[in-house]
Amino acid sequence: MTTRREFVQRTAGAGGALALGLLPPHVGHARPGGLAPLRRPVRPAPRALRILVLGGTRFLGVHQVEYALQRGHAVTLFNRGRTNPELFPEVEKLVGDRNDDLTALRGREWDVVIDNSASIPRWVRQSARLLEDAAGQYIFTSSISAFADFATVGMDETAPVGTLDDPTIEEITGETYGPLKALCEKEAEAAFPGRATIVRPGLIVGPWDSSDRFTYWPVRIDRGGEVMAPGDPSDPVQLVDARDLAAWMVRLAEERVMGVFNATGPASRLSIAEMLYGIRAVTTASVAFTWVDADFLAKHEVQPWVQMTVWVPPRDGMQGLAQVDCSKAIAAGLTFRPLAETARDTLEWHATLPEERRATPRAGCPPELEAEVLRAWHAREG
Repeated sequence: MTTRREFVQRTAGAGGALALGLLPPHVGHARPGGLAPLRRPVRPAPRALRILVLGGTRFLGVHQVEYALQRGHAVTLFNRGRTNPELFPEVEKLVGDRNDDLTALRGREWDVVIDNSASIPRWVRQSARLLEDAAGQYIFTSSISAFADFATVGMDETAPVGTLDDPTIEEITGETYGPLKALCEKEAEAAFPGRATIVRPGLIVGPWDSSDRFTYWPVRIDRGGEVMAPGDPSDPVQLVDARDLAAWMVRLAEERVMGVFNATGPASRLSIAEMLYGIRAVTTASVAFTWVDADFLAKHEVQPWVQMTVWVPPRDGMQGLAQVDCSKAIAAGLTFRPLAETARDTLEWHATLPEERRATPRAGCPPELEAEVLRAWHAREG
């Protein structure tokens, strides 16, 4: 049995959302071969914007910056200058710290601010208050973890969000991450009333995702052989390609769309079986899936989400985790590329990583544990 509390604690090991892919994770290496190629033409925007990105050199931010540049926008990055500083040499870069040094932002103006890097309300309050008269729109990357619970299937943007007895807490844990994100949303809306856009993604996937959550499956399936698949084949999953999310968020800025949006995907219900067989379609490996039920996995201490990645059993208060209503975002223009494209591009990107990095995945089921559980499953089945 996996409760919401246990799930969030498991995903909080590196700062709450990193394991979910909800915050851009630290990459820790230069991007080999440049950025992942876009496989469709990008048309210039009707009007060039001045966009300030708080962050911009990690996962989601990198894709936002690339898309914004291809659309013809002028982009400014504000960060500490420590993560992948070699990226985007043509872009203006301001150096500072969300925690205590926003000096570089003073006296400047932009059309829109995209805030990917804040998980503490004070950070949002400081930046948003400083920029409230210097920008026309504030887009904040939040998380579906902001919801109070996942017991309800089909939650829309009006579902209750988490709260804290002490809203001044800044320590990020499995208990505080979601409510802190909810408080961040309130700070953005308070500083930019009627001019704030709140985006709540779920699991963000695709090239340059260093969490290895989704990446585990294309890599494992491409290795071939008997693959342990979790739970019931009909169990739901939700995910969004970072490139689709990034492009849509830039378009929200272009169209000055305000409001709160759940932003995971795809457009229709996706089962774990459909996801795994969809990934299999892009490999030439000989693969056989063996479905092992949730109780057996739990008995053998195989963790949902962490080892059987992307998947959490839809029960025990987690029924709604992978069934969040994203119809509002879809109506506002969020689109989804084929799963096969995401899987293929993820595999290609993963192959560019240093061998040492590929040999030490940050999520997924270790081969020896997978083999051990499969032996036990077959023994039980006779």
